[in-house]
Amino acid sequence: MAAWNADALGVLALPSGRLVRGRGLRRPLPDGPRPEFALHLLGRRPAPVDWEARWVRWPDFLLPADRADAADALREAWRRATGERVELACGGGRGRTGTALACLAVLDGVPPGEAVAFVRAHYHPGAVETPWQRRYVRGFRA
Repeated sequence: MAAWNADALGVLALPSGRLVRGRGLRRPLPDGPRPEFALHLLGRRPAPVDWEARWVRWPDFLLPADRADAADALREAWRRATGERVELACGGGRGRTGTALACLAVLDGVPPGEAVAFVRAHYHPGAVETPWQRRYVRGFRA
């Protein structure tokens, strides 16, 4: 198993050293290794992929339909990132993906009030697009 390249497009290095990749599913799959596990954050069931994936029903610009399921999926992604290439993906790769990455940062020890700024600084400046997504991250607990 090969890890993500820390300098590759969309790869976020968490404080623990875990590497996770965020991306938009409307864009082509990046060159390089494929994910071993993906968390798809979409309002509708995604198309099948050639690697293990989990779907969290999460409509665009909103919050997860089932917050308990989303928290479980985020914890699974964070755990698996210790030894697998984990990808989090929504349609555009910013709002829902950024929100989920910020929650992973909380799981990794970043204070909830600082997690959005962490993801914006290290993943994408436009990550976590809506006020309710920011509130969701502030309320997310490890």
